[in-house]
Amino acid sequence: MRLLLVEDDPLLGPNLQQALNKAGFATDLSADGIDGEAMGEIEPYDLIVLDLGLPGKPGLEVLENWRRNENAVPVIILTARDAWEDKVLGFKAGADDYLAKPFQTEELIVRINAVLRRCSGQHPGELSYEGLALDEAEQTVILKTGEKHSLTGTEFKLLRYFMLHPQQLLSKTTLTEHVYQLDSDKDSNVMEVYVNRLRQKIGADWIVTRRGQGYIFGQQD
Repeated sequence: MRLLLVEDDPLLGPNLQQALNKAGFATDLSADGIDGEAMGEIEPYDLIVLDLGLPGKPGLEVLENWRRNENAVPVIILTARDAWEDKVLGFKAGADDYLAKPFQTEELIVRINAVLRRCSGQHPGELSYEGLALDEAEQTVILKTGEKHSLTGTEFKLLRYFMLHPQQLLSKTTLTEHVYQLDSDKDSNVMEVYVNRLRQKIGADWIVTRRGQGYIFGQQD
């Protein structure tokens, strides 16, 4: 899953980006409201973490502009601990959740996962689909038989995206855009390699290839 973090703090921003990447997200970082707003409009993010106190353009205005332009990307806002007015205004502007500073990175990761599942129509808690379960903390997949397999970083990101979009036709370009960061070398042909590696771990029948179109995750009737 691909995230945008809009945070101007020179220590918090890079540290959060590193922690989110370690948690299996492809995270881009912006340090001001103007640049962050543009990135949120142009790039296909799965979720945005948005600080409200930004240089260039306030985070609340950024969020309002996204929603005015019918950009429905899920947004978690970061606010000062006692700024309850910011929380109210944030929700009115279209935020999906908020987190008060200071906070533990683990809580932010839990909230991100919860919002992603809710927006994808998944049940809260463990990410699972038809007996296949993903342990997001350990980055492992558990099969119906109980067998467990460790996943590489890219395998984990790819399988999580598949499981949040079951029975949907996903092109290699779409998968590449949601698995890699902005500055990564995005070779869509490499996606075939990772899809085949996932098939070896979860079973070939979980991912169906539509030649010239892409892939569908989920066992077919």
